[in-house]
Amino acid sequence: MRLALYSGLILAGGYTCLAPALAADPTGDWRVADGVANIRVAQCYGSMWGAVSWEKQPGGRDENNPDASKKNRPTLGMATLINMKKKSGADQWEGQVYNAKDGQLYSATITPAGPDQLEIKGCVMGFLCGGETWTRVAPPIPSSPVNAMAKGAPKSGAAAAPKAQGAQAAQATAGASSPPAPAAPKATAAAKPGQKGTAAADPVGDICLLPEIAGFAH
Repeated sequence: MRLALYSGLILAGGYTCLAPALAADPTGDWRVADGVANIRVAQCYGSMWGAVSWEKQPGGRDENNPDASKKNRPTLGMATLINMKKKSGADQWEGQVYNAKDGQLYSATITPAGPDQLEIKGCVMGFLCGGETWTRVAPPIPSSPVNAMAKGAPKSGAAAAPKAQGAQAAQATAGASSPPAPAAPKATAAAKPGQKGTAAADPVGDICLLPEIAGFAH
């Protein structure tokens, strides 16, 4: 069963020469398998989270959510990977994935497959599992300053984040020599997670500050 995360969510192809990245780092922006959206993955409050950071067709709504109060919420900025914890002894994170196609949550894992691919697998009740591979379109994201508020988080991460963000963004801009992903905004690869920037260039920014994610963590 093919896992569809976002109304068919979800790339093949994309950038292969953005910036040096650790094979085990799942953070950054990823194009879903069918190319209709990017998912920004970042560490927030000690867990990995993912949210829609770009849509091929803007203006999507979470119309299949069983919660009537959420049916009209924008899909841009909506959390899709939820509270994923690293598995001991493995470069894999497990938690939940929100499937906007049916409005349901499923058990899921994400596993980096080299620096530029991310494998995601989801299962219904422990079986009927399916998955797909996402392709990197923006570099790894330094730990957000909000992680300083997470229990046990290293304090040095918050201070180092702004400089690291600028360096990663510069590397992404200089290294993106592959053909650009179709219809993706130019600012995507040069986005600076954790900084507001301009709304037109990056309407999502630091996903750790999104109310849905920040509220879950507190």
